[in-house]
Amino acid sequence: MRKYTPKDNVQGKSYYTDRFWVAPRVPRMEVEEGSHFANVLKALGKKAKETYIEIGTLVIHIDAKKNLEIIKILKEKCGYTQCSEQSAVDYLANDGEFELFYQLLNITEAKRIRVVCRLKKGAAIESITPLFKSANFAEREMFDMFGIYVNNHPFLKRILMPDDWHGHPLLKTYPLHGDEAASWYEVDKIFGKEYRDVIGPENRDPSRIDRYDTKRFSRVGYEVPFGADISEGEKENPIEYSETILVDYTKDSGKQLDERR
Repeated sequence: MRKYTPKDNVQGKSYYTDRFWVAPRVPRMEVEEGSHFANVLKALGKKAKETYIEIGTLVIHIDAKKNLEIIKILKEKCGYTQCSEQSAVDYLANDGEFELFYQLLNITEAKRIRVVCRLKKGAAIESITPLFKSANFAEREMFDMFGIYVNNHPFLKRILMPDDWHGHPLLKTYPLHGDEAASWYEVDKIFGKEYRDVIGPENRDPSRIDRYDTKRFSRVGYEVPFGADISEGEKENPIEYSETILVDYTKDSGKQLDERR
């Protein structure tokens, strides 16, 4: 088994990030009086903690314990009858919390609202499946990818990963190519743990190319028989072009017209 490396902050320092570059903030605008969004805030009363408009979308920050109550008001009193998106963002390294968001759509008014709340690690959120059937799979995916538990969900289990998978892949502490359990998962499932020494761990790096692999890659100009051993090197083969189908653009043998016909 390969050496274990700590996963506390495996994605915290990307090698390609410019440390002097600061991402520009999207401009935030206040809600105009008498507008559609102003009527929405009036229906919510004092339940909203913070409100503003970003790119034509009303953003409402709420208490996570009141998510079902507030989204019910938005659906039944404000006409937001569609939940187009629901997920979370991992901010555990910064403040020990997730940021959950619900993207709601009012079809008749062509307006959008994003409901945002913070949830501490280990806490659960109330399911909105009674209001939107589409939230069923979205909440299961949130549980699968982030490990966020959803109370009163009709069937809360993993939806993308196997039921016995270790960890949650969208956490920022989860390695990009999986951990030790991921590298041995298929070997253990298909053959058994006793075959680990025979087969070896799974290579989860999609960009890795073996210089001597003659089974998975075409070797243009260096063609060899399938599965041949080229550890001693291979001989270059000249590339032949068909005069009727293909053109060798490396040769300066074409004609150039002085004038367009």
